[in-house]
Amino acid sequence: MKKLLYILLPLLLTACDNMLEEVPKSFVSRANYYQSEEDAQGAINGAYAALGPDLFGIDYYLLIELHGDFLNGRGSQAPISNFDRVLDQGNINRAATGWSRIYTAINRANAVLENVALIPEMNENVRTRILAEAHFLRAFCYFDLVRGWGAVPLRTTEVRDLSQLAGERAPEAEVYKLIVDDLVAAEAGLPLTVGAETGRASVWAAKMLLAHVYLTTGKYAEAAAKANEVINSGNFALIEVDQPDDFYKIFAAESHSEEIFAVKHSANRQSSLPTYLHMGNSRPYNYKSGGNYAWLPDMSTWLADWDNSDLRRDFNLYTHILDANDNWVPLPVTVPILFKKYITNADALAIYPAPMYRYAEALLFYAEASARAEESVSDLALERLNMIKRRAYGYDPDVASPVDYPAGMSLDDFLEAVAQERAYEFIIERRRFYDLKRTGKVKEAFAAAGKVFIDERMFFPIPEDEINNNPALSQEDQNPGY
Repeated sequence: MKKLLYILLPLLLTACDNMLEEVPKSFVSRANYYQSEEDAQGAINGAYAALGPDLFGIDYYLLIELHGDFLNGRGSQAPISNFDRVLDQGNINRAATGWSRIYTAINRANAVLENVALIPEMNENVRTRILAEAHFLRAFCYFDLVRGWGAVPLRTTEVRDLSQLAGERAPEAEVYKLIVDDLVAAEAGLPLTVGAETGRASVWAAKMLLAHVYLTTGKYAEAAAKANEVINSGNFALIEVDQPDDFYKIFAAESHSEEIFAVKHSANRQSSLPTYLHMGNSRPYNYKSGGNYAWLPDMSTWLADWDNSDLRRDFNLYTHILDANDNWVPLPVTVPILFKKYITNADALAIYPAPMYRYAEALLFYAEASARAEESVSDLALERLNMIKRRAYGYDPDVASPVDYPAGMSLDDFLEAVAQERAYEFIIERRRFYDLKRTGKVKEAFAAAGKVFIDERMFFPIPEDEINNNPALSQEDQNPGY
C-alpha cells in the first residue's frame, strides 16, 4: 500500500507561555474547520510547529551540519563525513526524514493559504498577517529544499489524498521564483513587530530571508538592499560581550535586540542539539545523563587557527568539564575537544532557541553582497564586517579597534574575510555547507581539510517513498549516485 507522506490536516495548536507550542485539541473534520479566527490561528501555529523544536528534526539538522568541512561525525553519523562516497542507507533515511518533514510544513502552509482566505467573519488585519506568515513559512521551506535537493516538486495547494501527489521536479529557477514571490507577499503583510508572542515571523524576517535568497542566486545588489533595510530599521543591535559566556545572551529563551527570527522551544518541546554535542553528565554544558557527542571538531581544519583572543572560540569549543567534586578535568584523550554552543541548564532542560536569522548576519549579508555587487570594498562594507570582529574580541562594535580589518583590502581578501567571519559566527547554525556551495568553494575547503568531496554529495537523494508515491517521478529522476 502506498504511504501518504504528508499530513493532510494541520495539527491544531494554541500559543502557550508566549511560545508556539503544540497542544492537541479534540478531533474535527475538515468540513467544519476553518470557521473562525481561532481556527486560522491554530492552523498557522501548526505550520510553525513543523519547523521544530530542532529545525525539521534533529536527523536533518545533523545531516546538514555534518556536511561542513570543520567537523566529523561519530557513531552512526560517521559515514556522513566520508565525502569520497555517497551516503549509506542509514543516512539516506535521515535525508528522507528531512524531506518528509519539510513537505509537511509546506502542506500546512498551503492549507492556511487556501482556507484562511475563505473564513467568512474574521479580523482582516489578523487574516492578512496569518496569510503572510504562511507565505513566509512556505518560502523558508522551499529554500531548504532547493539548496539540499536541487529541482523538487512544487506543491502550492494542500495535498489531501494520494491522487494529489503527482508532480515533476521543477527546475531550480522555478523554485526560486516561488520563493521570491512568497517573500514579496510576506513582506506586504507581516507586522513590523511580533508583540508578546515570540517565534513568529515579522517583516524583518522576510527581508532577511529574501536577502539570503538573493545572495544565493547571485542578485547581489538586491541582497545588499534588503540587508540594508533591516540594518537601517533601527530595530536591532549587536549584543555586546566581555567574556565568552556572554554569547549565551544571543541564545537565551527570551527575545533580544539581535534576534530577527528563531525557532523557539519550551520545557516540553526541548532541543535535541545538546545531546549530539556533549557527553552525558558533562557539566556545566550538559546536565542530562544521555549524550551522543556525535559532532566532533576537526582540529586539522581552520579551527586550529582560531585566535585564542577571539571570545567566540571559547564560547564554541571546550576541553574541560566538572567532575563530581566540582573540579575542572580534561575531556578524555579520545575526545579532547567538543562543541559547546548549545547546552542544557541545571534543570537538564535544553530550551535554547535555534536562531535562524540574527542581526549579525544582516551586517555580514550587506558586507558580502555590496562588495560582490560593486566589485570593490566600500568603507561601509568594511565597517560592517569590522563590527562583527570587534564584538568577537570584546570591543565596542561601533568604535574602531586594534583588531579591525585594514582599509585597502583587495576584493578577494575581503570576501575571504567575510567567509571566515561567517564560519566563526555561525558555527553549528546550519550555515557552512550552504555558504561553501553558493560560493563554489566546497571542494577547495574540503581539500584544505584533507578530504575528498565527490560531486554526488552536493545534493541529497530524493527519497524512495517520493519516487514510489509520486506518479510523475521515476528512478531516472533521482539525483546522481543514488
